[in-house]
Amino acid sequence: MAAAAIASACAPAGSPGAPGGTGPAHPTAAPTTSRQPLKAPPPATTQTPPTQTPPTQTRPSQTPPAQKYRSGKSALAARAAAARRWGLARIPLTPPPPPLTKPKITTREGFEVDGHEELGLPPVFTTVPTKQRVVFLTIDDGAEKDPAFLRMMNDLQVPYTAFLSDYLIKDDYGYFKRMQRDGVALNNHTLHHPYLPALSYRRQQYEICAMQDVIEERYGKRPLLFRPPYGNYNRDSLRAAKSCGVKYVPLWNEEVFVDHWDYREWDRSIRPGDIVLTHFRGRGDWKGTMPDMIRRFLNKVTAEGYAVARLEDYL
Repeated sequence: MAAAAIASACAPAGSPGAPGGTGPAHPTAAPTTSRQPLKAPPPATTQTPPTQTPPTQTRPSQTPPAQKYRSGKSALAARAAAARRWGLARIPLTPPPPPLTKPKITTREGFEVDGHEELGLPPVFTTVPTKQRVVFLTIDDGAEKDPAFLRMMNDLQVPYTAFLSDYLIKDDYGYFKRMQRDGVALNNHTLHHPYLPALSYRRQQYEICAMQDVIEERYGKRPLLFRPPYGNYNRDSLRAAKSCGVKYVPLWNEEVFVDHWDYREWDRSIRPGDIVLTHFRGRGDWKGTMPDMIRRFLNKVTAEGYAVARLEDYL
């Protein structure tokens, strides 16, 4: 599969060309960004990984609460009004019902680590295998906490998945609790957003498993999804993730910013089942707000005939 090395808004300068930091580099199809990553505070070297306990049973994922209308006509009118209110070019398409039989998720070719299948490590993937014209929006880090973004997503009933780092969310855990009440799944992006392959197994285990504990303590659910910072990982990363209950490691095939898109694939096209990455960022990092970014995202996917579905409904 021809793939391009996508430049993430949180990718460190000089990071390896391979998306996972584990396989061969792919030919570049899109210019890289000069945007610098959010700086994580260095974790204390005296801290030791906590004793691991078996993950608690997680409840089934919940889709965002649907608004109730008297008729299909009134529902369409409400969606049209919301689209106008938020300055969208078109009404976002309604996703089809989730598949009754979930697609088989496997690691994308070239993203494997040694012993991946034999060790039963979580699959690393950028696209969900489906013929439905859906894409999945995922948002990383947690730096920006824009109330207008929450209102916009709730108003438009657009699903998304969050991957959070504790050092960025701990100043306002309540913001993400409101997000969770709207039906958003909160997942693991490590405690301090380090470059994982540079760390020992035990240090990686602490970064990942302690973040599992934070999300369980604060939000009542132990995540099944983990995204490594910068998209970089090695075998120890996946072993550590598996040790504390992670089942899937979704990366991304496209990334949307407030003023442009980046693509992993050489033809710079969206495909059914693609995972789209963006970040909780605002005017401090972008030339616009999160609602501006969502507007760019929705205008493009809607114009190309794609609906936005909930990633957890396909896993």
